[in-house]
Amino acid sequence: MKRHVRDSFFVVGEGVLEIDDKGEAITRQPSTAEELRRFRFSRLGPKGPRTDEETRTALATAMTANVPQPDSVDPVVPAGFTYLGQFVDHDLTMDRTESQLGQDVNLDELTQGRSPALDLDSVYGRGPRDKDDQVFYAQDGVKLKVGTTTPVPFPDEGTNIPFEGFDLPRRGGTAGTAADRRLPLIPDARNDENLVVAQTHLAFIRFHNRVVDELALTGLSGERLFRAAKELVVRHYQWMLRTDHLPRIIDPAIVEDVFTNGRRFFEVPGKHYRRDNSPTMPIEFSVASYRFGHSQVRGAYEWNRVFRTNGPLQRPATLFQLFTFTGVSGNFDPSSALPGDLDDVTRGDIFTLPSNWIADFRRLYDFTEAGRDDLAAPAEFNGGNVTKRIDTLLVDPLTKLPAGTFGGRGTQFREIERNLAFRNLTRASMMELATGQQIAELFGVEPLTAEQILVGDGGAVVEGLSEQQRAQLVEATPLWFYVLREAEVGGGLMGPVGGRLTAEVFHRAMEGSRISIVRSPYWRPTLGPDSSTFRMVDLLLFAFEGKADLLNPLGDPIA
Repeated sequence: MKRHVRDSFFVVGEGVLEIDDKGEAITRQPSTAEELRRFRFSRLGPKGPRTDEETRTALATAMTANVPQPDSVDPVVPAGFTYLGQFVDHDLTMDRTESQLGQDVNLDELTQGRSPALDLDSVYGRGPRDKDDQVFYAQDGVKLKVGTTTPVPFPDEGTNIPFEGFDLPRRGGTAGTAADRRLPLIPDARNDENLVVAQTHLAFIRFHNRVVDELALTGLSGERLFRAAKELVVRHYQWMLRTDHLPRIIDPAIVEDVFTNGRRFFEVPGKHYRRDNSPTMPIEFSVASYRFGHSQVRGAYEWNRVFRTNGPLQRPATLFQLFTFTGVSGNFDPSSALPGDLDDVTRGDIFTLPSNWIADFRRLYDFTEAGRDDLAAPAEFNGGNVTKRIDTLLVDPLTKLPAGTFGGRGTQFREIERNLAFRNLTRASMMELATGQQIAELFGVEPLTAEQILVGDGGAVVEGLSEQQRAQLVEATPLWFYVLREAEVGGGLMGPVGGRLTAEVFHRAMEGSRISIVRSPYWRPTLGPDSSTFRMVDLLLFAFEGKADLLNPLGDPIA
């Protein structure tokens, strides 16, 4: 199983960056075939200074303080986009060569397989013809498998039935541990680390299967049908990211500039680079700018008619529960109440998602954007969940990550290592990541002022840091904190450092994908309301046939 966060990174031109057994950061040359085949990272900016553990602990504590946090405004971002962002991160960093070690692979397959691409390989793997990945596919070798939920009597007969197609496919059987039986049959197990990402992955499976049904009507079959469906799905996915997802998190002017005029800093076409070269992923993106989504996470969500403020339990679904009802981080056991409960891989006797935990997508996205007022979120919570503002605050539950979210089950670690902010800051320090000021200089933009870094705009309060630590923070701001503070003072949208870096990596990943809207500039979507529109809500409407009873199979509250 892949770890959510990497203990080491293979950086092109540098070697393997990791933390040794003594907790010291080291760099060494690859020593095995497996390390040589690792996912390809690169360094965009200069190296920066490391941050001592005391400062990392103090800053992480400030960022995860249990204080009120503002929701996203102007634009208001529906809560589902937080986890769409996580799904996309896993797509970008999926290493398709992982299970090919020792097999014969040509250089093109090897390089493409360990390069960032936005081609849904986290959903497709290496395809139905690959002997290892056939397990993800239905018997016809064209559609993807889906799973069936487990009936549960709580709260009523409406949940005490199995729902086919509303859980990820799972290993099942009787062999192995309970955790083994719960493992998802998908190419990237990280997509089953929290329930929103798992249900998002399921939506993409259903999207592919629906596209297959439509294309089969044209007479295509077999491998030709699969390839045509995958191409159509990937192009619509990329279009949705470029036109719907990115402008909600980045200053839209930056997104438009990058996708209209091209990249200015990352793998820019020139003498030593051609666009058909395989991309790398800058560690500044992976370890800093694209971790913006951690600040969007809410502590609880209005999930469905069962788990909501006015539901049977009179409370919404907690973030901890969204970890619990997965097969990778959790155990499907409703009696789990502590992170340690989820670390127990033998706990519980349910092996697929309980039926009462199926998502109500109306509560995660705003379907009124597509003119579907009949699919509006229930009025009881005023239009639905929204993300938290992109800023320097993370909700308190992110101080208590289950071990399964970072591959820590069965290992010993300190309690501070459950803190997501501490983990992010530690990883950046290990890699000697450039500071925010260094990237601002590289991009030729005015850096944040000392007041903006120390005070911000309603984000983390750093008064708990010593005077020396605050001075260090101003002089050499960890890039992740800088990107979040930049968005915070910019009204919740990533700006000229974080936004530019993120948009350019997305552009490059699309350009370097085998299926690419960047390399096909005249392509337009065909599955949305018009030839220029395809949003996440359009994807969900197509995947679930536009039907309320599929987007929300548990229905509305029973009177």
